[in-house]
Amino acid sequence: MGFLTAAHRHHYYIQEATRAGIHLPLLVALYAVHQSPLLEDGEVGLGISPAHQLGRDQLKTFPQQVKVAATTLRSITSRLTAQGWSATDMWDEDNGSYTDRFLQAIADGYSPPVTDTGAGLLETTDLEALRTVYRAEVNLSYQMAELPYNLSFLDGALLRFAQNLVDHYQSLDYQRQALLEAVRLWRKLDDVPLAIAALQADSDESLSLESTLDRVLLDVISKLPDNYAGYPHQREALLRLVQLWRQVATREGAIASLETNDSAEIAPGSLDAALIAFVLTLPHHYQGKGEQRNTLTEAYRLWHDLDSRTVAIRHLGIDPKALIDATPDALESAARQLDRALLQFIRTVPTQFNESDAQRVALLKLVQLWRHCDNSFQARQTLLEDWQRMERATHLSEDAPPAPVPLPAPSRPVTWSLNNLQLDAPILPHSRFTWAMATQGGIWVPDTQETVDTIVALTECLQEVSDRLGRSLQVALWYVPPGMPVGVPDPVSDRHTTGNAIKLYSPGLSANQLYWMLDPWWAGGLGRCSQFPHLIHLDRGDRTRWLQ
Repeated sequence: MGFLTAAHRHHYYIQEATRAGIHLPLLVALYAVHQSPLLEDGEVGLGISPAHQLGRDQLKTFPQQVKVAATTLRSITSRLTAQGWSATDMWDEDNGSYTDRFLQAIADGYSPPVTDTGAGLLETTDLEALRTVYRAEVNLSYQMAELPYNLSFLDGALLRFAQNLVDHYQSLDYQRQALLEAVRLWRKLDDVPLAIAALQADSDESLSLESTLDRVLLDVISKLPDNYAGYPHQREALLRLVQLWRQVATREGAIASLETNDSAEIAPGSLDAALIAFVLTLPHHYQGKGEQRNTLTEAYRLWHDLDSRTVAIRHLGIDPKALIDATPDALESAARQLDRALLQFIRTVPTQFNESDAQRVALLKLVQLWRHCDNSFQARQTLLEDWQRMERATHLSEDAPPAPVPLPAPSRPVTWSLNNLQLDAPILPHSRFTWAMATQGGIWVPDTQETVDTIVALTECLQEVSDRLGRSLQVALWYVPPGMPVGVPDPVSDRHTTGNAIKLYSPGLSANQLYWMLDPWWAGGLGRCSQFPHLIHLDRGDRTRWLQ
């Protein structure tokens, strides 16, 4: 494997801290202070050695060391709890971290009992060194999440969240997973199947049916607040519950979300995917009936915040006054015109929806009227049923969300400017080089007209390169904003900031093959990177040749 980057190590820290229900910064600290043993993958470990049935072959790589270290820390908390340690002996609630007393127990080392086959022997270390690294990591993680200095609010918020969760459970897969993870961590188990098996052992009925599993899960979750003693693994169980329930990326994100809202109520936008799926089906079901026309008109009125249906019809291009004495043919013609305008409105909703409350109210009213629901609550229930079918549906199923319908491509401008770039459009007519290629898919967009013009000019040269090769060229890197690293060894990297340089490759050809073919006639810069044997650099600067 070789030496891992900090990001790679952090990946394993997250994975195992989440599995074992321990505080991630302590794993970082163990790695920093122990730096042993030397591992077969070229890394160093977290001070974990074989113990009892745990052999060296289970500790020879960094991922194995992290896994066993997390299990060992969990074993230590169990041992200390059995010895009579209280939650406050282990965890500082205000600071959201382990106590100095607990860190001392870690620094003193640990030999697990014979019955704990997953834990290893933890070597002793210096308390001050361990504490310094741990505190620094805690502070960094909380600063990055912009958490408050004092976390004394957290336990109360977690308990209130768990207490009202039962009232908001909707039997969605991700909600069920959140409950199962909470049970798993609370009972110090390694995976969800073990958690289900534990629930089964406590139950007198089979949990093979989701409805039965849900009932048992909700009963267990409803009792957690009464059994909460503030032990670290219990807190981690509830934090994991919040994280998965609210679908936030990190543990710290879950804490931040509880600072101002400790309700388990489902967010207003949680059913937006079902709303949009419903909208996408309407053009296929619209038959021009009066009731359907009125329903879409009302949705249009609410969407645009108009005062009345009459105003809405006028906005849709129909003069209501002209319909008063109109002939049957004129009324039919106006109805067809209104239908076209309403359908055009519906087709634009998926791309115009900005998730505002007003737009969501309009679409929910559309569902209510179309499906003949008595109120918005019933309409939301039908969307929930749609969601439940969608989350299990195969892509060919009728229950799967309809495929998005792209809007007609805008016409190509005569000249490109900062305000009219189109990602999918060829930079030059009949060229395969698009603005998406030049801007990393729109991540890095030019901020000056000069840069836009330079990209256009380089495209003309690239087209000639492609023609000469008789092969396609794939863009790896083109425009890069000032101050952003190129990420590849390059003596003229600043030329990327003006759109005047490009890194590319051609499938099946090496960088050397491309270099030798282009070298005689390419008038600008031409370079290679030994680290990337298929990548070449081209720019429109002076004629330069380089190998980095």
